[in-house]
Amino acid sequence: MPRRPRVVAFDIIETTISLEPLRDHFMGAGLPDGSLEHWFSIGLRDAFALGAVGGYKPFKEVLSSAFDELFAVHDRGRDDELVSAVEAGMKTLPAQPGASEALRALRERDVRIFALSNGSQESTSELLKKNGLLDLVEEVVSTDQIGLPKPRPEVYGFLLERARAHPAETALVATHGWDLNGAAAVGLTTAFVRHRKPFPEALRAPDLQASSLIGVARRLLELPRT
Repeated sequence: MPRRPRVVAFDIIETTISLEPLRDHFMGAGLPDGSLEHWFSIGLRDAFALGAVGGYKPFKEVLSSAFDELFAVHDRGRDDELVSAVEAGMKTLPAQPGASEALRALRERDVRIFALSNGSQESTSELLKKNGLLDLVEEVVSTDQIGLPKPRPEVYGFLLERARAHPAETALVATHGWDLNGAAAVGLTTAFVRHRKPFPEALRAPDLQASSLIGVARRLLELPRT
C-alpha cells in the first residue's frame, strides 16, 4: 500500500481545468457532438507520436494541427473562425468542480502542490490564476522545459527533480489513464479522477480513484503516514 504523499502533482487540462465550455464552439460550427473529444485526442496522439521517437513540439502547435484532421474527417475545409474561437477559449477555461477545495485540503495538511502539464508554463499559470488556484501551487512544471511530452518517463523524473522528492513520497492526480500509467512506471503513487469515465483496463491500475478531485484528495490524505 502506498503512503501518504508529501508532494502531489496535478495534471491540468481535463483533470483540474475543464474543456467543456469549448463544446459550444464545435457544435455551433456544425460539427457533431464528440468533436471536442475527437480533436483533443488527435492532439494527444500526435504529441505521443513525437515523444515516442524523442521529438517534441509545443502542445498548442500540436492541437492547432489537429484541427486539419478533424475537418478532413467531416469533409470540411479549415474553419479559421472556429480555430480562433477555440484558441481564445482555451485561455479562459474554468476549473473542474471542487478543484479549489481539493488543493486547499491538501495544503492544509502540509502537502506540497505542483502542476504538471503538457501546456506551457505561461498558459498553465494564467489558467490557474484566473481560477484562483495559482497561489495554492508551489510550482508549475511544463513539458516545454525538457522538450518531451507526457507520458515520457523523463517528464516525471523532471518533476521529482524540481520538487526534490522521492517517487515513493510523490503522487500524480489525473483523469488520463495514460498519464498515470507513465507516472506509475517511475514509482509515483497514482490517483485517478474518474470525471464520468472509467480507467482503461489495459493500463496499470491506479493506486486509488474517486469520482471527483475532492474525493481523490481525501483518499490521498487517508493513506497511512510514512
